[in-house]
Amino acid sequence: MDRTVPRESPLRSYLTTRHVIAAVALLALLALAPFFFASGLLAPLWAVVLLIAFWAALLVLGTVWFRGRPWWVVPLPVVAALGWFGAMSLGEALLGWTA
Repeated sequence: MDRTVPRESPLRSYLTTRHVIAAVALLALLALAPFFFASGLLAPLWAVVLLIAFWAALLVLGTVWFRGRPWWVVPLPVVAALGWFGAMSLGEALLGWTA
């Protein structure tokens, strides 16, 4: 009994579509890397190290989830952007970080 998915099956295109969307999300996460690495212009070294570790953890999580749970990868760039913006804003407002 052959359990392969036929070429014309909607399931095959669904798998392809969700993986393409997850790949775009991973590329968006990679596109955010310069913001995290350039955070040293405003934040102290310890904060930059934490921000880069946060970004790297999201990247590893996205690559692990890519095959099994591709839809879970989609919000990771939003989480990364909000985390970076929140850390920079809070650091400036509460900790006195200035450029």
